[in-house]
Amino acid sequence: MAAVRTDGGVHPSRSYAPYRSTLLRHPTQPLVAVEDPEAVELTGPVFGHTDVTALDGDLTRQHPGEPLGERITVTGRVLDRDGRPVRGQLVEIWQANASGRYAHQRDQHPAPLDPNFTGVGRCLTDDQGGYAFTTIKPGAYPWRNHLNAWRPAHIHFSLFGTAFTQRLITQMYFPGDPLFAHDPIYQSITDPAARERLIAAYVHELSRPEWSLGYRFDIVLDGPGATWTEQQEDEDR
Repeated sequence: MAAVRTDGGVHPSRSYAPYRSTLLRHPTQPLVAVEDPEAVELTGPVFGHTDVTALDGDLTRQHPGEPLGERITVTGRVLDRDGRPVRGQLVEIWQANASGRYAHQRDQHPAPLDPNFTGVGRCLTDDQGGYAFTTIKPGAYPWRNHLNAWRPAHIHFSLFGTAFTQRLITQMYFPGDPLFAHDPIYQSITDPAARERLIAAYVHELSRPEWSLGYRFDIVLDGPGATWTEQQEDEDR
């Protein structure tokens, strides 16, 4: 996953007119200097293997009933720029349900909520940098950025390093989505190759018979093949 860049490379401008809320969200004041960044990190919460269970990674088993929609398995590896695994990384996801609605009070999209799907999960990467989630394929949804604005189906990914100050956020998309050409968030990424790296690959061997379709989404933290990351949390709802 790419580090934040300020050289006009992969990352779009903080004020990208087609993505209207960027005009209100980007910083307008100078950054605050922190004299002892290590002290700041030590005061933040941390996660370990005792805090994250196997159930956290299966979003289809978090409620009494089965969620509605197409069950999928999303797996991949978190790697550094040299292809080495990043171990013990906290990976979190959040997403809309199969109807394209988030389980959040601010989401008033007139699509049904699913009482058996909250859309939030997390896991820790293993010794090979691997992660895995079982979930439901999210639906597209309107987001009022412009006339007839719809977001492509996507899953938000958040990765933490050794502290909350080391956080990167990105989005995973699905292959062949017809909404790519109409989405200013996706199109704001200046490098076409970087956009392509946000699209998961369908891998038939990762599909489980009579259970789920399998997708692979590797995340590279930095370097020329890095996965694009957002400079701030997405607030497209």
